[in-house]
Amino acid sequence: MAMERRRGVTWRSFRTATWLGWQIESNWADPFVFAIYSLVKPLSGALILVFMYAVIAKDGLGSPLFPGVFVGNALFIYVPAVLAGISWTIMDDREHYGMLKYVYAAPVNVLAYLIGRGVAKALVATVAVVLTLLLGTLALGVPIRFAAIDWPLVAAALVLGSAMLALFGILLGAVTMVTARHNYGVGEAVAGGLYLLCGVVFPLDTLPPWLAAVGRALPITYWLEAFRRALLGQSAASFAGLSDVALVGIIAGSSVVLAALATVCFRLAERRARAKGLLDMQTMY
Repeated sequence: MAMERRRGVTWRSFRTATWLGWQIESNWADPFVFAIYSLVKPLSGALILVFMYAVIAKDGLGSPLFPGVFVGNALFIYVPAVLAGISWTIMDDREHYGMLKYVYAAPVNVLAYLIGRGVAKALVATVAVVLTLLLGTLALGVPIRFAAIDWPLVAAALVLGSAMLALFGILLGAVTMVTARHNYGVGEAVAGGLYLLCGVVFPLDTLPPWLAAVGRALPITYWLEAFRRALLGQSAASFAGLSDVALVGIIAGSSVVLAALATVCFRLAERRARAKGLLDMQTMY
């Protein structure tokens, strides 16, 4: 009975937080304005990448690297959306709305609540990802063929990758929980570093060896590689020796490790926040 009650609380926390996050994301503007706002940033980022390759790359958009780079850039839209979405929730609820202390006072599973808020961000990001990929396929010659897509690999990468990004977001949420100032930039700053290190816009082999080693240690690198294989049927040279099953195994194993690490770090941050009175802190900064 107690286990069923906890599962019920977890599901209600997740479902309500997702609905709340969507309302916060979409209710501030006219739906048309919101749609433009949600799409202009990722599409403009993709076009900047296109112009960079058109001007700088030796073969322009005909470079064999361009399709993989474009797909990586499109899928990376999820990373700042989920990471910043979860970590920002703590600061937003605590310092903007002044509601974090009430969330903790209510019968709510806080981890499920934070993940639900991140899901709302991911839903908006999904539209941007799909439209960016369509732009690449229809206008830029990126060779994504619907009939040739490896859908089982897409499903595995999407499910496991979503969990992995949510757990990264929980880790950043732990940092935000005990940070007084500048915590609004944690998610974006980490996402910017990952954009460089995970082989999004250029192969890891072009980085200095020690940075390439850091990139290969990050599970997001393998997540992007799985999507490149699933959508394009091609692999980066540095991962040619890994099978699809190995890629999925790395992502799944990393998610298990992250789950334990994120849970421990977040509970420690919660304990410190309670002891220091940080749950209702408002820095007005």
